[in-house]
Amino acid sequence: MNTELHGYSANKDALLNRLARIEGQVRGIAKMVEDDRYCIDVLTQISAVQKAIEAVALGLLDDHVRHCVVGSTGETQAERMNELMAAVGRLVKS
Repeated sequence: MNTELHGYSANKDALLNRLARIEGQVRGIAKMVEDDRYCIDVLTQISAVQKAIEAVALGLLDDHVRHCVVGSTGETQAERMNELMAAVGRLVKS
């Protein structure tokens, strides 16, 4: 088992709560489609979920920089910075 603490460890419960809310929103969107709701209403809810996911991602990036990158040194820091930039690239690409 990996015993290394991650940047989000201090806020893990809050992060899990946010993800559970997002999960509920996604289930709500599925129900809207099932109920043949108006497309614009469905798209509005999809936009809200995207914004919520982006907020979670930005929080994780912030935690990673503050804990995992700044808290490391030498080759490990360089490796983590490269991982960070790749993750930012994937987030911005979409």
